[in-house]
Amino acid sequence: METKRPTKLEFAVQMTCESCADKVRAALEGKPGVKSVSIDVIKEEVLVESALTSAEVQALLESTGRRAVLKGMGGSEQDLGAAVVMLAGVGPIEGVVRFLQLNEERCLIDGTIDGLTPGPHGLHVHTLGDLTQDCLSCGEHYNPFGRQHGGPGESERHVGDLGNIVAGQDGRASFRLEDDQLKVWDVIGRSLVVDAGEDDLGRGSHPLSKQTGNSGERLACGIIARSAGLFQNPKQICACDGVTLWEERDLPIAGKDISVGTWCTQ
Repeated sequence: METKRPTKLEFAVQMTCESCADKVRAALEGKPGVKSVSIDVIKEEVLVESALTSAEVQALLESTGRRAVLKGMGGSEQDLGAAVVMLAGVGPIEGVVRFLQLNEERCLIDGTIDGLTPGPHGLHVHTLGDLTQDCLSCGEHYNPFGRQHGGPGESERHVGDLGNIVAGQDGRASFRLEDDQLKVWDVIGRSLVVDAGEDDLGRGSHPLSKQTGNSGERLACGIIARSAGLFQNPKQICACDGVTLWEERDLPIAGKDISVGTWCTQ
């Protein structure tokens, strides 16, 4: 199994004193998957280098009783671009997925999606960023080279083929993937779609196997937008809706009551 390389996550965390920082440090340091922690109490900023998902790091931060907001992501090399997508769809399904170009060859996909039925669900980048007919107008899988459908790690696949994510019994899928074909600069403005069933990765006998992976109807989708990298989001109040980071943290990340400020990271 490939070792997950660490990335840097920049969080705004409510802190007022050094004892607050000590509690945050204690919640992170020494945990499996956490490589380093840097804390600035004055700026209410925590920089974590970790191989964990952003949701896992946020949960560790908030286990101290303090609210945390992810402000930026970065790799160990130069800034090559980042993107974010808000997913919404059938019933209670909602989520956030972030893309980070680690280097010229590797793209990180980090996400949390709630409201899914337990089990595997196909995940794909689609060609069009068009939600006029919900997920039906997103077009087909992003496939600039005209290849057959396949799975991650295979040469014969659509660029947008990201395989499966797996939801637990609570309906949450939290995942951290790396891909060697997807590039952030190619997918901004396109869409990300989660399917109802498992993607057979082009290995099944169904006629749709080599086209879509026969993963069923499209459950949730969203348009991929440019996002802030490390230290590129200095805002404490969003000009879009006037809420602070902490007020924004209490609003839903998706659905009909979404806070516009959640996406003011450009």
